[in-house]
Amino acid sequence: MTNSRSHPVTRAVRSGLGGGEHRSVTPPIHLTSTFEFEAFDQPGAHDYTRTSNPTRDLLAVALAELEQGIGSTITSSGMSALLLACQLLSPGDKLVAPHDCYGGTHRLLTSLSERGQFDVLFVDQGDETALRQAFEQQPRLVLVETPSNPLLRITDIQLVADLCSKAGATLAVDNTFLSPGLQRPIPLGADLVIHSTTKYLNGHSDVVGGAVVAADQELHDEMQWWANCLGLSGAPFDSYLTLRGLRTLYTRLRAHEANTEAIVALLCDHPEVAKVHYPGLADHPGHEIAGRQQDGYGAMVSFELAGGRASAEDLVQALNHFFLAESLGSVESLVAHPATMTHAAMSAEAREVAGIGEGLVRLSVGIEDVRDLTDDLARALDRVAVRSHAPNVRFRSIEPEPRDTALVRAP
Repeated sequence: MTNSRSHPVTRAVRSGLGGGEHRSVTPPIHLTSTFEFEAFDQPGAHDYTRTSNPTRDLLAVALAELEQGIGSTITSSGMSALLLACQLLSPGDKLVAPHDCYGGTHRLLTSLSERGQFDVLFVDQGDETALRQAFEQQPRLVLVETPSNPLLRITDIQLVADLCSKAGATLAVDNTFLSPGLQRPIPLGADLVIHSTTKYLNGHSDVVGGAVVAADQELHDEMQWWANCLGLSGAPFDSYLTLRGLRTLYTRLRAHEANTEAIVALLCDHPEVAKVHYPGLADHPGHEIAGRQQDGYGAMVSFELAGGRASAEDLVQALNHFFLAESLGSVESLVAHPATMTHAAMSAEAREVAGIGEGLVRLSVGIEDVRDLTDDLARALDRVAVRSHAPNVRFRSIEPEPRDTALVRAP
């Protein structure tokens, strides 16, 4: 069993382990949809899996402990987690959201607002003046996404928490890009923490899920009630897989970050790269805040190619060790073109306001051998350079040259 005084790494590894009916180290999966009542009008601890399930409860407890919250509600996806948080709002209430948020978030909030469920105001949350002006409209809920997707902008959680406290607003922070392994918004003043558990928490691209962690019991009870009412609860098997992935979170994050440092250094030195967005860079506008509220800078990086959309297309076609795919936070490296993929749901005008251009590329850096990743990316960028200087030259992706790995050591 997990000791509450243990280090978070130990708690992540040991959450849910041991203490089973047959003294199994790994907990069983409760795949039942329903549970037998003890007697007439006497339900047991669980009666129906939409309401509660022992396997899902294990994951909920683990996430609440790591995020330092009072409890967590496990949902079927990251989007259902966001929808769950939106149940705090009524028609006429105002929601302040980041102008550069994930495209699916922008689509959901815009669509619900257009149906009159609440009013949404998209704001540059890195602009303190604009942020304070937004609070003059007395928001009921404030959503923060830090680092933001895909431009890795940093929002000062404590500053927004102070503004929310004075305005009587609820603060929800999307912590998907960092996980509790690198950032814990609740001690910084957040009321709710939202996750797409699909990403770093699970870490293996084989589960879709979400979670909402609450800082106090009243909010947690409300999230639980709405999740049951709307049928947003996550499945037991998905919860089992996510809990299994969670046990290696901290180890994976160390490998992710080490690889990302090498990737960022390469990007900063390549002439085809016009700008690199990564909070770990000293000249990043949010570097100081990130250093204060985060335990690391993460493994997401985006960059702008001087050649625009054509160069972005050439780059992704030339890569061998980065899958062209949406999602992030898994052991394998991924590359995405936000304008046509993750943020395609936003209008061109909204993307322009957010600063998401056609030459922007986003990487989710995995835990492969760092030399394979840097060699692959350098080769692809060099091919982009050839193409940009000779527009009629076409090329196709090729396998990297084999190399002797006998003396390879971990970086």
